Amino acid sequence: MPEKIHIRMNRSASQYRSFSLLPLLILSTVLLATGTLHAQLPAGTTDTTAQPQSTPEDPQRAEANAAIDRQDYPTALKLLTALAEKSPNDAHLLYDLGFTEDALDQTSAAEASYRKAIAADPNFLEPHVALGLLLARSGKLADARAELDKATTITSDNPIVKARAYRALARIDQHTRPADASDELLAALKISPETSDDILLAGELAEASDDLPSAEASYRRVLAVDPQNTAATAALTHILIRQNKLDQAETQLTAALEKSPDDPILNAQLAGLYEAQNKTAQAIPIVEKLHAAHPQDANLTRLLARLYSRDNQFDKADPLYATLISTSPQDPTLLDDRADALIHLHRFAEAEALLKRAVAQPDAFPSKEDLGSAASHLAYASSVNNDPTTTLQAIEIRDKVLPQSPSSLFLSATAHDKLHQVKQAKDLYKQFLSVANGKFPDEEWEARHRLITLENMK
Repeated sequence: MPEKIHIRMNRSASQYRSFSLLPLLILSTVLLATGTLHAQLPAGTTDTTAQPQSTPEDPQRAEANAAIDRQDYPTALKLLTALAEKSPNDAHLLYDLGFTEDALDQTSAAEASYRKAIAADPNFLEPHVALGLLLARSGKLADARAELDKATTITSDNPIVKARAYRALARIDQHTRPADASDELLAALKISPETSDDILLAGELAEASDDLPSAEASYRRVLAVDPQNTAATAALTHILIRQNKLDQAETQLTAALEKSPDDPILNAQLAGLYEAQNKTAQAIPIVEKLHAAHPQDANLTRLLARLYSRDNQFDKADPLYATLISTSPQDPTLLDDRADALIHLHRFAEAEALLKRAVAQPDAFPSKEDLGSAASHLAYASSVNNDPTTTLQAIEIRDKVLPQSPSSLFLSATAHDKLHQVKQAKDLYKQFLSVANGKFPDEEWEARHRLITLENMK
């Protein structure tokens, strides 16, 4: 039977990249992006060393193969199902059936057919690889790795399929076993020509090893042969930013966006770059456009809210933060971010309530500095709300993770003053004045006058 090539979805990397993914989703996206793990293997592909003597082909099987050739998978499925019932131990027939089910997104049925093909002929390479790819697409990475690793040990006259197994292994191992991933990529290159995806992966592996110059060189190699490769452009931009080559990164992005002005990945990167350079006014319209196109993307919503806050557009930031909190009510940094916006909007009671929720879970903050920032905001909001007890509690939390500051000393002094704790208030006002050095004129004026009043109190 002549070899038949059936690639179900040959998509470019850029169509699968996303700017808002969790680690496992990121890995799954990369697996899909390369095409390595998403394309089914050639249906009907065989290892000629294992073939019996040529026999006339069953007309029904020939019809099934013709249906696969024209991608008429429903017809192929009907014919192959009937054939498999008559020949349940025909490994090649079972593989074709699994391929057809895979093409129709009948994942469970395809997995079962691939396993039957392997049971019928354990040394048949293609179903091992196809099963590994299917398991990887389903997020069963440990099982996928075991199946693909087995595939690389099978002797076959089909180096392209074995190379696909090595490449899929490299993608799976990229983040958790980078040394193995490098070896697997090299193994693939020994038996098949290098592709742009290979160069891109080599760059990603170099980046994971903090070899940024090598990663940059790899990404530039991809773009030299494929200037429209969005994944390589995004990767190169990321590397340039990591190396603090911000001008080069901006030049790279703006040039790419002239050709693809609506590309969401490149626009998101440019917005992030502008944010890092404090070019808030330039970043906002880009993110507004992205948010309008992807309103459910939480990362975009958060970025836009942060930019609005940075631009003092707190009235626009607040509803965005409120939406995010409705789906992540325990995220302490979101609570703090919204409270900060509410403070600027003079909605202090609402801000204090949110901040109490945030600091009640100190271990949930990503860093001690973040906890200290939230506690500082709580101290201020509760002070304005005339809640000195909460102010002192907040200052106590803050001072455990951050150095004392003039602001924290002043808030502590006023809280003790409100509680009529004269000695503590006097000491703290004096400490505040000793470090303020004219930077807080209003507070310094108040501290001096309160000290005069307190000195006359018994």
